[in-house]
Amino acid sequence: MRIISLLVLSLALLAISGCNRGSYKNAESSRRAGTSYDSAPKTEAERAQTKSQPEQSAEYASLKQVDAANAATQAAERKIIRNANLTIEVGSPAETQPKIATIAESHQGFVVTTEATQRTDEDRSKPESTVTIVVRVPAAQFNQTIADIRGAGLRVVQEKMTGQDVTEEFMDLEARVKNQKALEAQFIEIMKRAGTVTDALNVQRELANVRTEIEKLEGRRRFLENQSSLSTINVTLQTPTQIVNATGFWYNVKSAFADGVDAAAEIILFLIRAFVALLPILLLIILPAGLIARFVVRRTRRKPVPQEKTDEAQTT
Repeated sequence: MRIISLLVLSLALLAISGCNRGSYKNAESSRRAGTSYDSAPKTEAERAQTKSQPEQSAEYASLKQVDAANAATQAAERKIIRNANLTIEVGSPAETQPKIATIAESHQGFVVTTEATQRTDEDRSKPESTVTIVVRVPAAQFNQTIADIRGAGLRVVQEKMTGQDVTEEFMDLEARVKNQKALEAQFIEIMKRAGTVTDALNVQRELANVRTEIEKLEGRRRFLENQSSLSTINVTLQTPTQIVNATGFWYNVKSAFADGVDAAAEIILFLIRAFVALLPILLLIILPAGLIARFVVRRTRRKPVPQEKTDEAQTT
């Protein structure tokens, strides 16, 4: 009897343990399913994020392009006054001058002034002849014109380029002109409603002041626009400078001899100038005075002796 009860109890325990194992397996499978279910949305989100990354990069690239375009537009709209000074050695400045004019005209520019000078002293350290040319070209052709001018000479002795940004001043002038024109319109309306001649004259005076200010501001604005749209290039063409050896015994002897010749020439020129300067005085003053004195002396010597003095001389 006891054996049978033990067997029944054992079977009951086995059945209970089997149920527990089944529930544990179900829970484990449910947990795994839940985990996979929870991970599925994460995968979709990652996919959506992965899909959105190219769109974001494309949007970022388009924003960069827009910023670059805006920067380029602002750079194009900036008012910058550009000038340059070039000193170039050439074989013949007179022959190179037309080439510089041709370069300026090929870049829609023109020549403003031209000046040629020759060396007048004996200083060999200075160029024999120089030609100064001032040209103006559009600002967009500034760099290319400079490059072409450099290529027209043998060597660039000196080069200086300057730039002045006047965008802020230009915008300020535009704003001031706009305000002055608005004030002008207000004065015109006030003049229409003026009841007396005195009021009309006062308004007319203020209107004249406003118009004078507008003309002044517009003149300055036109000047800045002209200077920024056309760049100025000063080109100096000169012959190659001769290299002189300023040391050595023979050079000193030659310099001393040259100085002596120069001193002798200065003395001779001084004497010639003195003689030429005194010649009119000699001819017009001293010579006539000498002739008059000589005539007076001769006249005095030929004067007859009185008769009384002659008788006295005979008596004695």
